[in-house]
This record gives sequence, C-alpha cells and structure tokens, in this order.
Amino acid sequence: MSMNTQGRPTHTGTGADINATGAALLPNEPLLFEIGDTHHSGVDLPEVEISSSRLGGFERKSGLDLAGLTEPEAMRHYVRLSRLNHSIDSGFYPLGSCTMKHNPRLNEKMARLPGFADIHPLQPVSTVQGALELMNELSHWLMTLTNTAAVALTPKAGAHGELLGMMAIKAAQDAKGQGHRKVVLVPESAHGTNPATAAFLGYAVKAIPAREDGTVDVSAVKDALSPDVAAIMLTNPNTCGLFEPQVKEIAAAVHEAGAYFYCDGANFNAIMGVVRPGDLGIDAMHINLHKTFSTPHGGGGPGAGPVVLSEALAPFAPVPFVRKDDAGLELVEHTEGGALGRISAFHGQMGMYVRALTYMLSHGADGLAQAAKDAVLNANYIKARLKSAFSLPFPDYPTMHEVLFDDAFLSGTGVTTLDFAKALIDEGFHPMTMYFPLVVHGAMLIEPTESESKQTLDQFCDVMLDLAEDARAGNTARFTDAPLNAPRRRLDETRAARQPVLRWERKDPLPQAAE
Repeated sequence: MSMNTQGRPTHTGTGADINATGAALLPNEPLLFEIGDTHHSGVDLPEVEISSSRLGGFERKSGLDLAGLTEPEAMRHYVRLSRLNHSIDSGFYPLGSCTMKHNPRLNEKMARLPGFADIHPLQPVSTVQGALELMNELSHWLMTLTNTAAVALTPKAGAHGELLGMMAIKAAQDAKGQGHRKVVLVPESAHGTNPATAAFLGYAVKAIPAREDGTVDVSAVKDALSPDVAAIMLTNPNTCGLFEPQVKEIAAAVHEAGAYFYCDGANFNAIMGVVRPGDLGIDAMHINLHKTFSTPHGGGGPGAGPVVLSEALAPFAPVPFVRKDDAGLELVEHTEGGALGRISAFHGQMGMYVRALTYMLSHGADGLAQAAKDAVLNANYIKARLKSAFSLPFPDYPTMHEVLFDDAFLSGTGVTTLDFAKALIDEGFHPMTMYFPLVVHGAMLIEPTESESKQTLDQFCDVMLDLAEDARAGNTARFTDAPLNAPRRRLDETRAARQPVLRWERKDPLPQAAE
C-alpha cells in the first residue's frame, strides 16, 4: 500500500463548517454558539420548576442563549483557538518596546508553591510571614538595582506605576507649597502613557522635541523649565532605543528648577545590573516586572509595575508596604506622614513577585548584567545584519536593546510599513512594532531581548532581507495581498476601528421563555 503523496486540499470554508470534516488542524474556528445550540447540554440536569421568585418582576423573559457543548467539544474548541495564538513559547516576538523575553519554567514552579499560590490578602499577617519576607526581599533588590530609597509594590502595571510616581511628585510639591506647578515636560519620543498620565492628573503637557540624533537636548529642557513646571517624564534608554547622553545634566537642571525627574522604566532591561537610575538623578521610576524580570505578559493582567522612589519622594509612598522590626514583618495598612494612602485595594500580585524574585536570584547580579548586555548585543547584531538593506534614522548613534528603522528604504516601491509587517506574518514571524515611535516616519522597532539565539536572529534577518529585496524588485503583490497563510486575511483596519462589531447576534430568533 503506497503512501498518499497528494496531501489534503486547502480548507476554504467560512469557519462554521469546521466540524463537517472532523479535522482538528483547519485554520478557522467558529464561535461556541455556532458549534453548539441552546437545545442540548453537555450535562444531564433535571428540569426545575420554580413556583415563586424573589426577583420582584425582574425575571428574565428570554432564554439565556448559552451554547450546550459536551466536555470534549468545549475542550477541542479552546485547544483549536490556542493554536491560532502567537506566543513566546511558539515563536520569536520582535516587538520593540515590549521586551517579550522567555519566561523560565522555574519561575512558574516557584509561583505555585503553597504559601504563595494559595494565600488570601485578608489572612492574618502572622500566617503570611513567608510571603511578606519575599516581598521584603524583592523590594531590597529593586532598590539595590536602582539605588533608590523606597519602593511601592502595589501598582498593577507600568501605566499604574506612572500614575503612582506622578501622584507622589504631586504630593511632594503640595507639601512644599508648590501646588501651582501644573506643567509636565514630556519628550516627543515618550511612550503614549506618559502624557496621558500627566493629563489625567490635571497637568498641562509640554512637549520637548527630539534632536537630529533622536535624543533630548539639555538646552531644550532648560528652555522649557519655569516656576510652573512640576516634573519631566523621560524614558532612558529612550523609545528610539538610544541611551540619553545628557541625562545627568537634564536631572540637575530639573532639580535646580525645583521640579522632579520621573523616569519611565519600560526599557530597564537594557541597563539592569549595569546602570543604576538613581545615580542618574531620577526621583521615581516604574519597573515592568513582566518585561525586565520575565513574569508573563498576558491579556492585561495579572501585571505588576513597582515604583522606586528617591529620598525626596520616599515619604510619599502609598500603603500597604512591608516593614521589618524586632517583632518580625508587618504589612503597614494605614497612612503615615505624607503617604498617599492606597492606590489599589491590596498589596499586589503575589505570583508576579515570586516570578520576578526567582529570576533575580537564579541569575545573580552578574547574570542580570549579562542579560542586559546580551539584549544590547542582540539588537546591535540585527542592526549590523540589516543596515545594508534597511534605512536607519539615527545611523551614527549606538543602539541599546532595540533597533529602529524607518520606511525610507521602501520609497517608490508601493509597499508600506504595514504591508511589510503583513508579509512577515506569511513567513511565520510576528511583526515588529510599527509606526512607533512617532518621531520616525513609518517606524519599524525591533527588540530581540537576550532570550533569542543567534540562529533565531539569523532566520529572522534572512527573511527580513529577502522581503526588502522583493519589495525593491517590484513584487508588491507579496505585500499588499498578505497575509495569505494566516487563519484570517487582511482586515479593513480603518473600518474595524470606526465600526467595530462587538456583539454576535444569532440569525434565527430564539423562542421566548414562558411567562
């Protein structure tokens, strides 16, 4: 009996017919409601008649419209959906500014230990001394790595940390009788959350332009400083992947003007263990544990964005925080001095703390520094391999952990940055960050992190070079028609943004429930 060498024909159905063939590898997956129906259930439950109700006339008048599935059907549905996801465990994530590094399984094992995974925030403090010890240890190393005086673990994400840092600055200014300071300086290359956070707190945002080399000029900061300026929000390394060479001079000028220096710590992975931000003059900085210390990204949570504070801002740290005395560890729950009070209900995400500390302890000080150096090396390797075919907006400036290209190399080809990214999907790679930072036209921002091997980087670079050559050769269909091999073809993204379909509606009306 010979083998079938013809292969299976490509599935071109709409998604709803996936179960017609029984195949598990087809690219389209319908909704649960399209697989099941409301007339059957995966479990056998007796009909229940309710003679009276406590809902006071607010009883449901129509059916729940829940799809009835067997356990295997439900399991297969979610497994098939998982195969449509791109993840750090299935492929390279070159997203610039996101630091999508490998999440070591040791971290996961530690986070599942009893005493970490099964505790409750309202347990008596005497029963969670181990967890408090871990929080205290994590706090110690975060302050050591940044050379700062205090840390707040409570923020749930980077943007939440930014909010806390700027709230601490606002509280410090108010305590000094400087509440009239209502302006925050934000470089044009900053993360979008920076001006949003400042505006949310009622500050007026004043943009600081970037120099020709993509960095911030201390003279531009000095020109913008005034008695009304409360703070500057600066990312270092900045969003162009460049280390700010005048950061100390900027900090000194800001402090001399009576303002504070908030540092966006999103790119701390490039300098951890090598440069201490406190030595550069920062007053507050958030740290994304999921980016720098390998706790997982994921759908908006659970996250953790601790904020380190200088001596000037340490008195304004929020509660709760861990304090050690002769009697042991306590969780301080009540505001003391000029502290802000709470910015969240409880102390934060214990699982993220465990993963981050595990990463720190398993690497050690030398290992963390080596990880940062390897992240910078990998970014510069990509830069070196691609610079002959791609255009660099800042060619003469050494890059840090991420490399930034613009779309000048695509000029006259009819191919855009978006087209290029879509074609990359067909080659099995997640696209890089596109059109960010805004200071560069058609930006392509690539951050390989320290996790990736030279073999992976070479595969990525080979594909990038092949795509660039094809674009210049005039093969525009490869780009404008892409992606061709993904579960879904290219969307009308403008229409999707302006006319989103947020609710699925059944075509056939369901019978009304009996009154």
